[in-house]
Amino acid sequence: MTPESTIPTTSPTSSPTVASEPTPAQHCLAYARRMNRVLDHIDAHLDAPLELAALAELAHFSPFHFHRLFAAWTGETLGAYLQRRRLEAAAQGLTLHPQRSVLQLALAVGFGSGEAFSRAFKLQFGCTPSAWRAGSSQRWAAYVEDLRRQLGPRARQDRNPDQDGEAAAADDEALFNTEHSRFIMHVEIKTLAPQRIAYMRRIGPYGPGITEFWYQRVLPWLQSEGLDQRPTYGIGHDDPGITPAAHCRYDSAVGVDADFKTAHPAVSLADLPGGLYAMTRFRGDGREIGTAWAELFREWLPASGYQCDGRPCFEFYDEPDGAQEPDTGLFRCWLCIPVRR
Repeated sequence: MTPESTIPTTSPTSSPTVASEPTPAQHCLAYARRMNRVLDHIDAHLDAPLELAALAELAHFSPFHFHRLFAAWTGETLGAYLQRRRLEAAAQGLTLHPQRSVLQLALAVGFGSGEAFSRAFKLQFGCTPSAWRAGSSQRWAAYVEDLRRQLGPRARQDRNPDQDGEAAAADDEALFNTEHSRFIMHVEIKTLAPQRIAYMRRIGPYGPGITEFWYQRVLPWLQSEGLDQRPTYGIGHDDPGITPAAHCRYDSAVGVDADFKTAHPAVSLADLPGGLYAMTRFRGDGREIGTAWAELFREWLPASGYQCDGRPCFEFYDEPDGAQEPDTGLFRCWLCIPVRR
């Protein structure tokens, strides 16, 4: 796949050739690119007034058409989307920032009073903000246990071929003991530089669909642009324990030069923020990565003395031969959490 030229070409022996009109699929991708720009702006400005006219201008639509297109594309009206994102961000804050008051978190996501926030929160999540905060540990434990149940016992091909049945059973018992972390994590605190990225966005449940998205949509584009040897990033913008699966946003991204340009209608450009990150190396069955993320937040972060801030978490793929080990098939990457003291 190569970017289409919009410049007519001529040769001494041929007539001018006019570029073909964009296809309906290309038009849809271009609309998605403009809508993603709006979604990114909303997340970066949840504490500010977000007016329809200003968001429409950002997407280069008239306010009338933008209102209809936004609802058709997201499945929610603009007002419903803003309310949901503000409440989801606050729900994360209640868990990750126990030192901040309910009122502080309400104001940080654009509510004018604690009372209005509490009413909206209870309507969305079925409990008060204080009750949500008090139940954080139980929710994490239930979420991790549910992921473990979905995975089941570790596949035999991941074991030592010489391991006998009793040792294998004991291994599974230890591995799935809910009293302890499934993963042994060595976490490093590193300062990363800002990185310009080009990304394609997928909206939908996290899981196997993301792998298909990489192989079917992203990798062919990377190869066409000569970017397939660059470090890549998987950026999950939503907590699947809070955001409905159908609304979870995931960006497949690649590091690019500051002056990089592309004509691909589904590719957007952004800056991945630099700063302090907690990073741990994951190596294992790709299905287990959700459990690793959950345990990193549940077990390491609360005891670390660090706090997660508003920058996105991401997976960093820095191996030149891909995220999967060629000889074992195991998945490997860095899990990166933005932190501050």
